[in-house]
Amino acid sequence: MEHVITRSDGRDDGEDWTENYERLPGGAGISIILESTTKEGVGPRLHQHPYAETFIIRRGTATFTIGSGDAAHEVVGRAGQVLVVPAGTPHRFRTGQGGYEAVHVHANAEFITEWLE
Repeated sequence: MEHVITRSDGRDDGEDWTENYERLPGGAGISIILESTTKEGVGPRLHQHPYAETFIIRRGTATFTIGSGDAAHEVVGRAGQVLVVPAGTPHRFRTGQGGYEAVHVHANAEFITEWLE
């Protein structure tokens, strides 16, 4: 049987939708973050997960820092791209001018985050 999840704010569109979902029904085995902002320069501090995180970028840009220390490098993710950060890899991002909208797919039913800064 299928499962339908409706926005908690009651809107019936896909605009400005920011929400976290864990333990999705139907045995999905993933958790997701829906991120939508018009602000520049916002995002999480350096962290990592024991599973891969996939960023499906729908609008705008974000500058991702992948790795830490001497191994760190930056990647600019843009609308229409998918970025996959492997399990155990430190990462963070800052939204670009005009904001950012994306679906962050965590390859685990619950969020497990180790904050590194």
